[in-house]
Amino acid sequence: MRDDTTIQEAILYSHKMAQLSKALWKMIEKDWQQWIKPFHLNINEHHILWIAHHLKGASVSEISKFGVMHVSTAFNFSKKLEERGLLSFSKRENDKRNTYIQLTEEGEELLLETMKSYNPENNSVIRGSMPLKDIYGKYPEFIELISMVREIYGDEYMEILDRSMMNIESEFQKENNFTESVKRGEDHEEN
Repeated sequence: MRDDTTIQEAILYSHKMAQLSKALWKMIEKDWQQWIKPFHLNINEHHILWIAHHLKGASVSEISKFGVMHVSTAFNFSKKLEERGLLSFSKRENDKRNTYIQLTEEGEELLLETMKSYNPENNSVIRGSMPLKDIYGKYPEFIELISMVREIYGDEYMEILDRSMMNIESEFQKENNFTESVKRGEDHEEN
């Protein structure tokens, strides 16, 4: 511990972070479970589908790392998704040690259906963030939290998070462009 931090400061800070994190996670977990319940998925399964989609095929260890879950948890829930026909497992020619997972067409369709069913009005964190968005014109960016997570999990974790956020934004942009061109009656070719 650094010389300028007392035990009391460290305990109070740790306790405050634990309480705030736990309270926030409890609401996120509740909202997430309600969102995906109609699709007969649990949070780990939905998270795995989401990560596999954004990483365009990933090793089980990458799913574990980015999903912040034990490797056995990532593997076991991935197996359940494979049994449902939502994921496929493979080995790569240049890497026989790792197991890679890829979304099947059915997995992509189910993930898309979950995204289409998302309702921000049913999300406690969104509702809780609205007063800040109203004041500042945007959702909180959590710069300090991002800095802490980077320090704990490393740059690779943050790079994957940034890449997934860009993918989500890009997909929404493509969907909006498609929707707008259909509304205008333009021809639209799929890429």
